[in-house]
Amino acid sequence: MDVTPAHIRNTEPLVKFLDVEKSYDGRTLAVRDLTLEVARAEFLTLLGPSGSGKTTTLNMLAGFERPTRGEILLGGRPVDRLPPYERNIGMVFQNYALFPHMTVGENVAFPLSVRRIRRAEIAERVRRALAMVRLETFADRRPAQLSGGQQQRIALARALVFEPSLVLMDEPLGALDKKLREQMQIEIKLLHERFGLTVVYVTHDQSEALTMSDRIAVFHDGRVVQQGTPDLLYNDPSDAFVAGFIGENNLLAGTVDAIANGCVRVALDAGFQVTATAVGELHDRARIVVAIRPESVRVSAGSDGEENTSRAQVTSRIYLGDHQRLLTDVGNGHTITVKVAVGTDVAAGASILLSWKTADCRAFPASAAATRALQQASPE
Repeated sequence: MDVTPAHIRNTEPLVKFLDVEKSYDGRTLAVRDLTLEVARAEFLTLLGPSGSGKTTTLNMLAGFERPTRGEILLGGRPVDRLPPYERNIGMVFQNYALFPHMTVGENVAFPLSVRRIRRAEIAERVRRALAMVRLETFADRRPAQLSGGQQQRIALARALVFEPSLVLMDEPLGALDKKLREQMQIEIKLLHERFGLTVVYVTHDQSEALTMSDRIAVFHDGRVVQQGTPDLLYNDPSDAFVAGFIGENNLLAGTVDAIANGCVRVALDAGFQVTATAVGELHDRARIVVAIRPESVRVSAGSDGEENTSRAQVTSRIYLGDHQRLLTDVGNGHTITVKVAVGTDVAAGASILLSWKTADCRAFPASAAATRALQQASPE
């Protein structure tokens, strides 16, 4: 199945990782079995929890680390032995990495100076780069005189000023507050689209990845466990880890009762049965994890023909501006979160009927990752 977005399909990849592995101590693999491509003009996000291998992958591409095994191609050429400064790659870091003793203009000019570009050309390129991030009037200021968002824009201008073939971003918005981070997400995405940039972006923030990416590679324990467009990963996760990590999901443990026609009947530990779409290899009496998105669960007045229903007691109602979240107890201390419209008249303590479709409910084989996800999702 081709998971590459249509607008970048059928183009020669700019980057190829071929069977790449990386170990720092000769025993433990930080990255394993990595075969991954990045198309020209693509915005690819490497997403995963801390220690999953995403930053190590970025550092190998940048030239800060060398693979223990395998090969990395950039523009069809092996770059494993090529130093970072010869790879024509722009870098944007979380901590901005601006030189405090230089002005904004001097910071942006630095990559051009080390490449021995003519002074007149440097001045014009710096002007264009600062205009690109809407800071052309800030050239004579020092980094300390700028806000966090302005410093990150300068770091972005410096990464783009020498017209690199590839831009790498390592958690670039992690130090910003929520509102500014969301604003910068949009600005970076617009720059990518406007100038046809090829971007490899590292984050552990799944909402950031969903907002910005053409394609996402989800890392877990050093491996890419699934890659695809944001909507594919959100709507069709390949396992319980991805289901729990991408967006919000209700995860419930249970045991297989029956399997037929791609669906599975599950006896949940919560004390009732559901029918779910089977994902992966499942067999009778196997332990599994069922995932249901909060927006897929409806509060029903009575039995309305849905394949799955459950009585629940509302334990809490959380107002979030554009919607409400109902936390409900569905039995044996198990919780299902429901997303409802503002104004839905359901009070804490009320007994309600929840319903959802089999197509919106997925059953995955139990695994160590699934168990950890369940533990994280369970109330303390």
